[in-house]
Amino acid sequence: MSRRGEWATTPPVPIVPANSLIRGLLARKWSGRYNAPMQKFQRCAPVRGTTVLCVRKDNKVVLVADGQVTMGDHVMKHTARKTRRLYNDKVLAGFAGSTADAITLFERFEGKLQESSGNLQKAAVELAKDWRKDRALRHLEAMLIVADSKATFIVSGNGDVIEPDDGIVAIGSGGSYALAASRAMLKHSKLSAKDLAMEAMRIASEICIYTNANFTVEEL
Repeated sequence: MSRRGEWATTPPVPIVPANSLIRGLLARKWSGRYNAPMQKFQRCAPVRGTTVLCVRKDNKVVLVADGQVTMGDHVMKHTARKTRRLYNDKVLAGFAGSTADAITLFERFEGKLQESSGNLQKAAVELAKDWRKDRALRHLEAMLIVADSKATFIVSGNGDVIEPDDGIVAIGSGGSYALAASRAMLKHSKLSAKDLAMEAMRIASEICIYTNANFTVEEL
């Protein structure tokens, strides 16, 4: 049969509107990629606690934390306690991150304090070493602020032990807001350490959606 005849007997190709074709291709391409991770995230969303601020001023140390605990896109608790007093109430500690991981780290840190006879810097360094090297600890997702009457440190799972220059430090999703507000008020107000920390946390709670205004306060 001639080429002309072949063309004549070939069934016509159905014409699909361009918009419908594009929508169909995009739906098939992206629906699986989007829905599967989202469903997995909703099933496995970690429980997290946020914003902790520590202010050192006029020989006073104040540690303030908000009370909100978030699981994925849900607020699970409004009055969580994210601070602790350790070593006969001589050391303050607060956490931001995964709640279960933070509890494990608190216990480890208290053990390090006992081993170092209350030497905060040595205990923080030893915890950071274990946190980074230990196979079980290295997967823990949290950050700690620890403080006593002489020093304040941030401890992280990367092996970091950081002492702030100005005595003010903050962690968590609203930490940058609380830190900025604290430094501004430290320079331009005469507020006490406690009042300054409370006001800075209030400002952070008005900006960060993962931070509420139910504060717990510890003071040395």
